[in-house]
Amino acid sequence: MEMKQLQAQAFKEMVQVGAERLDEHAELVNSLNVFPVPDGDTGTNMNMSFTSGAQRVSQSEATKVGELANDLAKGLLMGARGNSGVILSQLFRGFSKAVEAFDVLDAKQFAQGFTHGVEVAYKAVMKPVEGTILTVAREAAQAGEKKAVETDNIIDVMRAIVNGARVALDKTPDLLPVLKEVGVVDSGGQGLLFVYEGFLESLTGEKMPTSFGKGVSADLAAVAHHENFANAAHSVETGDITFGYCTEIMVKIGDGQTVTDEFDYETFRQYLDGLGDSLLVVADDEIVKVHVHTERPGEVMNYGQKFGSLMKIKVDNMRLQHEDVLQNKVAAEKKEPKKEFGIIAIAAGEGVQTLFKNLGVSVIINGGQTMNPSTEDILNAIDEANAKQVIILPNNKNIQMAAEQAAQVSPVPAVVVPSKTIPQGMASLLAFNELASLQDNHASMTSALNYVTSGQITIAVRDTQIDGINIKNNDYMGIVEGKITLSTEDKMDALAQTLACMIHEDTEIVTILVGEDASVEDTEALVERLQSDYADIEFDIQNGQQPVYHYLLSVE
Repeated sequence: MEMKQLQAQAFKEMVQVGAERLDEHAELVNSLNVFPVPDGDTGTNMNMSFTSGAQRVSQSEATKVGELANDLAKGLLMGARGNSGVILSQLFRGFSKAVEAFDVLDAKQFAQGFTHGVEVAYKAVMKPVEGTILTVAREAAQAGEKKAVETDNIIDVMRAIVNGARVALDKTPDLLPVLKEVGVVDSGGQGLLFVYEGFLESLTGEKMPTSFGKGVSADLAAVAHHENFANAAHSVETGDITFGYCTEIMVKIGDGQTVTDEFDYETFRQYLDGLGDSLLVVADDEIVKVHVHTERPGEVMNYGQKFGSLMKIKVDNMRLQHEDVLQNKVAAEKKEPKKEFGIIAIAAGEGVQTLFKNLGVSVIINGGQTMNPSTEDILNAIDEANAKQVIILPNNKNIQMAAEQAAQVSPVPAVVVPSKTIPQGMASLLAFNELASLQDNHASMTSALNYVTSGQITIAVRDTQIDGINIKNNDYMGIVEGKITLSTEDKMDALAQTLACMIHEDTEIVTILVGEDASVEDTEALVERLQSDYADIEFDIQNGQQPVYHYLLSVE
């Protein structure tokens, strides 16, 4: 396959696919971030930075590659986060400067763009370190330049760049001792390789297999994250961190009332170098962006204001981040192996929750009527369940949609049994079989919902009329399968009448869950009186302590 000119539309598509590939593997890149001082997650920072650039390109109406490259560079600069994101932004800022005059690119111009990107990125870093994303970018660009001498096919040049990046990435542990110590490749270099592979995939139109650095695979990502990163972080004490605040500012040059000095890049960078380490200063004609680890973040901001207005400010306390890493390591060590099944139920009331736990529920989310948990709440419960596969019981129709959304994005296989009431949820648990598959359990537990009739007694909050029933404020309403069947001033009368509506000739068991606003003693007295009319029925009274509903009723 040949491509002798890179057109604007092809460049747009190339950037988009590169962004998608990085987004797909951002968590894996995070897992390789082994440096002892936490400075954000490399994969997240690179992903958010490149996504910002890709969005600007996708929204651009430019018809020339040079103009689109400028859009990419501007978007990356505006969205750059952390060291890795800033370096990534500089790689493509240099690329854009090299190609800005061209409507389309030939193979040599394309390769020169990557080379100039490396030159700009190295200049942006005060003290460049080999074995990082810089090394991968440099050797990839060199491979591209060499190929461009041999061919005018842009696809062949991009393939050489990808291969050069792969070889360089595998060598990073030999250049950086901390990588060799924990047995992984550089996280930023791996992220850059994902971007470049996306570029090549777009140009060829063929799906490419994912390349991992030596010793890395998707299956090992979780191990790297929980063991390698934590071990590296544990190798230093929190008190050993010299410069504790990761500080980022973005300054609009020459803007605002605080401007006193004319901006000079070298003067600006030299001054900030005296305030800390890990310094990165990048700038174009309008904006300068700073990343530095310092003990005096306020001084960084004050200095920036001498040259313009502050557009963005971000300060993270890395000592606190480091302590979090150590605590997470302890928590990970304590975490038990995943069990086969986890069952999550949404329920309110201490007694009701205890009943669910006795029936085998792993995690209870406190909620229900008037207290609907969010999708995030349910996802957190899935994580807490620590299971290979999960079953969710919403027990309320207003919670079912959030549960379905959580199941769709769950990191482990998850299904929702569409229980609309507490009795339905409890009935479904009796059909659970630990030896069955997730799909079979879903089917049998869903089928079990049909074998129970649900009822509630609650209080009316206003005068109204529904289905011919006159309801007065503070009346007790009897509800069967979601439909109001009666309204009366007497609570126990409402209970007796509602049970009469629910019980039929095949009824064997009636379960009554007593709410926090009802009395177990009064309920037992009523049931004793009813027993003569229902001699063949077993009544089970439980103190559910649920809010909102004075009684929850189950008839089987």
